[in-house]
Amino acid sequence: MPDQSRPRTEYKGDGGVSNLAWFLTGAIVGATVAILYAPQSGKETRKFISARTNQGKDALTGVDIVEAGRDVFDRGRKLMEDAAELFERGRKLVRG
Repeated sequence: MPDQSRPRTEYKGDGGVSNLAWFLTGAIVGATVAILYAPQSGKETRKFISARTNQGKDALTGVDIVEAGRDVFDRGRKLMEDAAELFERGRKLVRG
């Protein structure tokens, strides 16, 4: 009798990009809160936030995060398929 206590969920494969986006958002919010509570004057803090924001924009210019995430996902999927194929070959060898 199958276990029916937990509902089945289907893996859609796009959660990695969403998780990355949430992580980056949390990191930005956390860094901003830390900066706002730093012992500096308001003017110095605003200059610091502005400079860091510009550095972040420059770093992300030309980088497509979604495309990079898809590339990593595709490479992981290929690696998983190769591992499954090797496992199946080994199982056939053991069975004879």
